[in-house]
Amino acid sequence: MFYSKKLKKFKEIKHCFFSRKGGFSKGLYRGLNCGRGSRDNKKNVLRNLNYVSSKMKIDFDKLVLMHQTHSNKVLEINKKNFRKKIYSDAIITKVSGLTLGVVTADCVPILIYDIKNKIVGCIHAGWKGAFSGIIKNTVLRIKKINPKKEIYASIGPCIGKKSYEVDLNFFKKFVLKSKKNKIYFSRKNNYKKLFNLRKFVADKLLEMDVKIDHVNHDTFREENNFFSYRRSSTLKQNDYGRCISVIKLIR
Repeated sequence: MFYSKKLKKFKEIKHCFFSRKGGFSKGLYRGLNCGRGSRDNKKNVLRNLNYVSSKMKIDFDKLVLMHQTHSNKVLEINKKNFRKKIYSDAIITKVSGLTLGVVTADCVPILIYDIKNKIVGCIHAGWKGAFSGIIKNTVLRIKKINPKKEIYASIGPCIGKKSYEVDLNFFKKFVLKSKKNKIYFSRKNNYKKLFNLRKFVADKLLEMDVKIDHVNHDTFREENNFFSYRRSSTLKQNDYGRCISVIKLIR
C-alpha cells in the first residue's frame, strides 16, 4: 500500500494506492487483482474488492468503480447513481462515505481532492485518455460545481519513462497535436522512442492549476508490487491483473 504525502495531510479524506500484495488471486493474477474485466476467478476478484472495502472501512456496496474505456468522460457520483453501472474514466463526488476507485496496469491512477468544495475524485489516465482531455474535463467538471476551487492531486504508480517504448507513429501523433509534446519523448533507436507518460499527465494537471505530488513507482519494472499490461504482453501471457487506487471523503 502506498500513500501520497500531500493527501495524507488532509484529515477529512482517506486514500490508498494499493499494490498487488495480499489478496486471494492465484497464478498470473497472484495477489490483490481488482480487475473485474480480467479472466481471473470472479470469486477471487470479489474477495479482493471486499478486502479493499474493509481496509477503507466501508461496506462493499459503497465501493464505486468504473467500466473504464480510455475515454475522456467524467461522471459525478451521488446518492442516486452510485449503485448503477458507470461507464467513464473519471468520477468525482461530494458524498461522504463513498469510496471511489480506479484500476490500472501501467496507466496512471490519479487521486484528487478539492479542499474548498470537499470534492474527491479519481482519474484513469492512459495515453488515450490523457491525450483526449480526461484531466482537463475532470477539473472543468469540478469547476462547474463551484469555480472557487483548490485542487490537490497525487499521481500514482504507472509505467516509467525507461519502460514505455513506442513506435514513430505514436510519436508523430503527439507532435502533430503540438510540437511542444516532443519534450515527453527520448530516442531509443532509429525506430523507437521512450515516452514519459508520468510527466505528460503531470503537466496536464499543472496546466489546470492543480497542485501535485507523485507516488513514483514503475509498474513495469516492479513485478512484486504491481501488475503490468506491458510486462504481461512482453512475456506473452494471455491476460493480466489490475491494481486499485481509492479515495473517500470522511466528512
